[in-house]
Amino acid sequence: MHIDWWTLALQTINALVLIWLLSRFLFRPVANMIEARRAEARRLLDEAEARRKAADEERAKAEADEQALAAERGQKLQEAAAEGEKQKASILAAARAEAEKLRAEATAEIERERARAEATTKDRAAQLAVDIAAKLVDRLPDNVRVLGFVDGLAAGVADLKGPIRAEIGADGAPVQLTAPRELTADERAACQSALSKALGREIEIEIDVDPALIAGLELNAEHAVVTNNLRADLTQILTELTRHERT
Repeated sequence: MHIDWWTLALQTINALVLIWLLSRFLFRPVANMIEARRAEARRLLDEAEARRKAADEERAKAEADEQALAAERGQKLQEAAAEGEKQKASILAAARAEAEKLRAEATAEIERERARAEATTKDRAAQLAVDIAAKLVDRLPDNVRVLGFVDGLAAGVADLKGPIRAEIGADGAPVQLTAPRELTADERAACQSALSKALGREIEIEIDVDPALIAGLELNAEHAVVTNNLRADLTQILTELTRHERT
């Protein structure tokens, strides 16, 4: 049997080239593909295991949260019940205090009303007494209702401070007098004489009529008012009579 070494060598080389080609272009890609499939499978299994563990952890956490919520709910219910009792006691105490306050205020208001009623009665009695006195004075002679008050008015003017007296009737200005009626010549002269003496100089007077004075005179200056009349006296008497403690 004759062996053709060249043919055998060529076939061997062809076989090696084929093996190399298969190894490079078939076996290695297939192996890489299989390894990639295997790695992907491992990754999927790992992810599945991780998700299972995460699900177990979430379930355990949910159970723990539910138990914590149940415990907290029970605690809140107990606290709410305790707070309700506390609020109930507080409301009852406040209601009792308010009732006592209203009772005390009502008692005080009754006392104030009684005091006001007594004060009103006293005021009316005092006003009535003053009105009666004024009506009695109306029966006095006309000359008494003026001349009887001249000296008192002059004394009041004399008691004023010097600068104020100097202003009254200064520069020939007439002194303003108010009388309950028109004065007679004698009454006018008596007033002018008494006031001139009180001021230390001759003055002129000007008379205004105000029946409300009832009796007496009133001097009106820029910085002073001197009164000597029954209206002022009765007003002062009324003030004294009605001076009482008001609540």
